[in-house]
Formats: sequence, C-alpha cells, structure tokens
Amino acid sequence: MSDFFQNGVITTLQNHGDRSLEDIENELMSFAKRHNMVLLLPALYSEFETPAMKKIIEELKHVKYLHKIILGLDRANESQFEEVKQIMSVLPCEVDILWNDGPRIKKLYAELTDAGFPGLNTPGKGRNVWTMLGYGLTLSDTYAFALHDCDIVNYNREIPARLFFPIMHPALDFEFNKGYYSRVSSKLHGRATRLFYTPFIHSLRKIYGSSEYLDYMNSFRYALSGEFSFIRTLGRGIAISPTWGLEVSTLSEVYNNTSNRRICQTEIIENYEHKHQNLGSSDEGSGIYKMAVDIAITIFRVMAQQGVVFSSAAFKTLQTTYFQESRFEISKYNALSKLSAIEFNREKEIAAVNLFEEAIKEAAEKFYENPMGTPLLSPWITVRSVLPDFSDKFAAFVKEDNQ
Repeated sequence: MSDFFQNGVITTLQNHGDRSLEDIENELMSFAKRHNMVLLLPALYSEFETPAMKKIIEELKHVKYLHKIILGLDRANESQFEEVKQIMSVLPCEVDILWNDGPRIKKLYAELTDAGFPGLNTPGKGRNVWTMLGYGLTLSDTYAFALHDCDIVNYNREIPARLFFPIMHPALDFEFNKGYYSRVSSKLHGRATRLFYTPFIHSLRKIYGSSEYLDYMNSFRYALSGEFSFIRTLGRGIAISPTWGLEVSTLSEVYNNTSNRRICQTEIIENYEHKHQNLGSSDEGSGIYKMAVDIAITIFRVMAQQGVVFSSAAFKTLQTTYFQESRFEISKYNALSKLSAIEFNREKEIAAVNLFEEAIKEAAEKFYENPMGTPLLSPWITVRSVLPDFSDKFAAFVKEDNQ
C-alpha cells in the first residue's frame, strides 16, 4: 500500500516498496551482533505435508540473522517428531522442536496443572504459543521474538524481516509489532475481520462511547492476523488465551502491559494467502463462527475488567447495532468490488453476518452466565515465581528431546 496515513493511537509502518529486502536483512544482521532474535513457529504435523510449509522452509534457508527457531509441534507421534527434526535440520540456524505430545512435555504440563495453573489439558494454538514462549524465555540471551503461522501459501522471508525490524532498530522504541496485510485474490477474503470484528468494535463504540481500549483495538488494520513480534521483557508478563480469542486477547494483554507509544503495526507482505476456515455454524460450534464467539467473549471480559457494566438490554442493543454496522460494511465492500471488478456475492456476505449475529448472541449468553470465561494461560513470570526451578527442567527436557 502506498498510503502514509496514521489513523489510530498506534504507529503504522507501511511498505512503500522502494527499499530492498536484502538491505533490511543486512541491517538486521548488524542488529543481531548485539541482540539475538528467535522465530516462533506453531505447527501441526499435518502442515509439513503441505506446499505452504515446504515454501516456508525454503525461504528460511536464506535468513541469516536468526539466533534460533523454536517450532512448537502438535499432533505428532514419535516417528513424525523425528521426521520433522530431519526436515528442519536444513536451516542455517539452530532449531529446537517442542514435541508437545511427547512424554517429557506432557510431564511438564501435568506438573503445572498440579501446581494450580489452568488450561494446559487443552491442546491448540494458544497452548502451543504459550509453551514456545516459555521455552524461549529459558534462553537468557534472547532479546526479541517473532511469530507467524505455518499455513501461509505465498510466504516469503520479508515477513520475519518486517516483523523484527521495528523492535530491533536501536533508534526506535517499540516493544510490540503487529503484522498486517491485504487479503484479496479474485475476491475479498478475511470475513472474520471485515464482517465481524470491525463492525463489532464499531458497535461497541456506539453503545459505550469512545474509550482508550476500544480506540486502541480499532487502530489495528488486521487485528486477527497471526503474525506479531515483541521484546523479551514484554513477553514474560503476557497471559495467553487457549481459545480462538488468542489474537485479540494478546492485543489486550499488550495494551495492559505497555504504552501505545511502544506499539506499532507493520505491513509485512502486500497480499497474504493461507488456508481458509469454514464459516461453521451455531449447531457445529466450529469454524469462523466459533472464532467470533471466542473473540466477543474476550472483548466483553476485558471491558468488564475495566469497569464497563453489561446488561441483557445492552446486549440486545449490541445485536441490533451490529446489524446496522455490518450492513454498512457490506455496502462498502460492494462498492470496492465494483470499482476493482472483484467477485462479490452479497448473498454470501449477508449469510456470514447473519451467522455472526448468532455468534454475538451466544457470546453474550455465555458471558452473562460466566463473566470470567476460560482462564488465560498464566504469564511466565508467574510460573517462575511459583516454580523457581521449572525453567531449568523445561530447558533440559527440550534438549533431551532434540538430541
């Protein structure tokens, strides 16, 4: 994108396209002499059977500034774990693989559960990210972490470079960087962001008025992206959601733990393509529908913790306001599609927002019954305060697995 508009409470770093990737990487190489960078990759074993993962590995072969890659591997048996170790061994930096289904990591989960830490019996991306972060924090010489998904079809090494650069540059003062991008092919993608998240936030602002938190959440161009980076001191105090509310929960945790002046968002790739989630349904309780429910509950919880009072009447108003806001968003994208000659199916767009209306209703009911919701996975600084020797044991177990 060629714009330079700063329309929120955080800094937006657009890609104006004149600077080469090699030039950025050369600067990162110089930064790496003083501060180590670690890339976190949450992955299912099944993703190693896809062209996307093969493309990611091929691109990472040319990244020279990384100190280490930590790959969190889910749904893998022992032979699959050994296979992934061989696949990742071609990369130029050291790769540590967390075998989350292995006996050693499971033993650690059991120990944490016995110590009173919730949520560790439920596998998923949230637990995987939390585990990778915990292991990364055992590496005392790590300064910064970046994370991206492993299903990016058109991946290139510009993604980690642009994630790391703002938080690594010695003349900048950012602690957290959120990646954003366009998601357009022959049609518009990103239904959860376009048709649920954006009109949902706008509806909340209409009902409850502008607030620092809602202004912040409204500032992100792609709040639901799975790509972000942060420095070590911020990461150690962040709780992680085990639900599909991971991305908005992380943004909320960052909001509570640092200043907006130290938060930025960066255009990390011009157009982003990954596997598309099914829309799902209220009966199935899966797909984008389930994501919308978890996101809404997460935002309700954060707002309630800030003193916002919710009522059944307010939730009904929210549903009707969302109806109006979502239809306005559809009209915007209809106009954009006509100008750009992009495929646009208004009937499918309306079907999606109708489903999201049901998701808001379900989220409101669940929140009203249990406002605390699913507990977050505790910040690692809390784990260390309760179990001072846990980090040493964690590091030793991962080393044994990777031998």
